[in-house]
Amino acid sequence: MITAAAPPALPMRGAARGPVRWAEAFGDGPQAPLLPAEAAHVAGRPERRTRQFTVARTLARRALGQLGFAPSPLLPGAGGAPVWPDGVVGSITHCDGYTACAVAPAGRLASLGIDAEPARPLPVGILGLTASAAERAGLAQLPPGLVPWDRLLFSTKEAVYKAWYPLTRQWAPLVEMPVTVCPDGTFTTHRDGQTLTGHWHHAGGILITTIALP
Repeated sequence: MITAAAPPALPMRGAARGPVRWAEAFGDGPQAPLLPAEAAHVAGRPERRTRQFTVARTLARRALGQLGFAPSPLLPGAGGAPVWPDGVVGSITHCDGYTACAVAPAGRLASLGIDAEPARPLPVGILGLTASAAERAGLAQLPPGLVPWDRLLFSTKEAVYKAWYPLTRQWAPLVEMPVTVCPDGTFTTHRDGQTLTGHWHHAGGILITTIALP
């Protein structure tokens, strides 16, 4: 088993693990002025979408600053993920009440994926579209009441997708991304003959999932 150098469970304060640096915000979050190219990108967009974009870029620049990078435009590329500066891998996530960004030197990690979801059960019908029968059976064996396991599984798959897409540039449905969730705050996924371990955390009504590819 390969255990990737994992980023921290982002809501937990303290020193970042290994090469990963991050910034996060609960609530509406900070909104520093966008750079001109970014402002042009969101011109005319709905206010809520512009606010999410602005908070995410504000936090991303804080995280990149910890790696010594000067501010630069962070525009979406193929698939909607930000185009990071040369030499950086990273991931951004947001949901109602929480936004975060994690980054690392590309020479230390191949890719990063983070996801945030509200700690509430999935809407009816979503689990069947995103999880295999084996994964659904596995959820039924987990301790009841700890977290909404169906939403957590969905979040782990989102994090895995965010980590793999920059490397493969290929879209894949979440149901095709095998994940096993463990109650100890970890999850595993399998790809190209490797078993990779990610981490999950529950804080402030938010589920956070993180995975780093070595």
